[in-house]
Amino acid sequence: MDHHDTTTESADIVVIGAGLSGIGAAKYLTDDFPDKKVLLLEGRDAVGGTWDLFKYPGIRSDDSVHTYGYEFKPWLHKEAIADGAFIRDYMVEAVTEFGLDKILRLRHRVTAADWSSEDARWTLRVTATDEAGNETDKTIRAGFVFSGTGYYDYEGGYEPRFEGREDFRGDILHPQHWPEDYDYSGKRVVIIGSGATAVTMLPAMLMGEGAAAHVTMLQRTPSYVASIPRVDELAQRLMKLFGVKRGYAATRFKNFWSDHLIVSLLCRFPNFGRNLLRKWTAKELPAGFDVDTHFAPPYNPWDQRLCATPDGEFFTAIREGNADVVTDQIDRFTENGILLNSGKTLEADIIVTATGLVMQMLGGIQPTVDGAPVKMSDTVLYRGSLISGVPNWAMMLGYTKATWTLRIRNVSRLAAEVIRTMDTKGYDIAVPVAPEGMPTTDLLDITAGYVQRAKDELPRQGTSLPWQMHTTFVRDNRLFKGQLIHEDIHFSKRSVEAPHLVEAAS
Repeated sequence: MDHHDTTTESADIVVIGAGLSGIGAAKYLTDDFPDKKVLLLEGRDAVGGTWDLFKYPGIRSDDSVHTYGYEFKPWLHKEAIADGAFIRDYMVEAVTEFGLDKILRLRHRVTAADWSSEDARWTLRVTATDEAGNETDKTIRAGFVFSGTGYYDYEGGYEPRFEGREDFRGDILHPQHWPEDYDYSGKRVVIIGSGATAVTMLPAMLMGEGAAAHVTMLQRTPSYVASIPRVDELAQRLMKLFGVKRGYAATRFKNFWSDHLIVSLLCRFPNFGRNLLRKWTAKELPAGFDVDTHFAPPYNPWDQRLCATPDGEFFTAIREGNADVVTDQIDRFTENGILLNSGKTLEADIIVTATGLVMQMLGGIQPTVDGAPVKMSDTVLYRGSLISGVPNWAMMLGYTKATWTLRIRNVSRLAAEVIRTMDTKGYDIAVPVAPEGMPTTDLLDITAGYVQRAKDELPRQGTSLPWQMHTTFVRDNRLFKGQLIHEDIHFSKRSVEAPHLVEAAS
């Protein structure tokens, strides 16, 4: 039997993941290399990543989509803070508009990636599922891999073990697995958590026809919550004045800098930041509200991401009296609610565990290099993008203190530069090698629970270029000025010049 059966395919570049990062990278790389075969693989049956996965009430961006969107595709909705469905539509449009539907393979889940220096190729093992749900195992061989797989596990969110969970008579739901068309009208809801998801869901579940009767946000530790305008009036004016393309570019520029200045100010003068945020919050809450118990976190602003609420809708829900915030620890679940450490019981028909994500690198793929498994926590990232000891592979990691996606262009530029260097100099392999004894530090500088839980699985970064990344766009962007290729990237030709002879001989 001919071993080149139908289930083996070759590509020059494979992009894994058709979410925001993967679609962006595929657009840049197909523009950079019109003659190369590029494939965009997506494990799920639709593009959109996070924005197609999450269906919970109120799902929306936490940042202005003018900045979160692509520089090459203006965001035309009036709302700068936008509903998840609009963001997903925008990505679907980008795929067709730039011809990426021709290289897109849906329901192609990469399960393994093995590098051979002898062939200078990655062998990706892929499970392909057809419309009817039948699975086929495929092999895709690739010269270069770009992973845009996000940073968390799509299969399941994080749920701590709650005593008495099985005693509770109502439904327990995690936002990551929200059932389609779930009816919570007239119900009493307790949302456990105080992050962006909880802050989004609380007002959303009280709106419109199928509203809940009452929603309580139960938090162990408060978060900073800031009100931001849903519609960016200045962006609207800039687009009217300069036209869509230039107005959009100007809006992005304005946003990079205003975000950067606010973050820098709050980080450099944390006490000033705390007081300012406290003053803003107090102004939004009913008179006599206990701001210090419920909205004064023990950590400094930006040690964790700030939660945004468009037009203050979160605070409005509290002022209107159908929502409240409880700061306490959980003793156990009971049959009709939650018993708190303080002895108080919160009655509930529905409990939502907005308790966070499980971080996961490379979409759970465990790459091997010449047979040796890569342990991500032993690796260091070159400019936060290339993995030490792993040839011909770039990964997308975004920002913690700026819009995640602002990094796509630079990471794609670096990948393109590596590929171009190999092409022009006749090399097949490019592997970043960290200098002996180089000091390293944590990759992400936030203290959020999901980051702390994943510390042992995350790669590290160095303390100076080119092994460093910054967590705001303005500072990190400077690291991508000038020469991107450094002597710590080792280029070589593949070890056996004529592998076809070896095959024939065997």
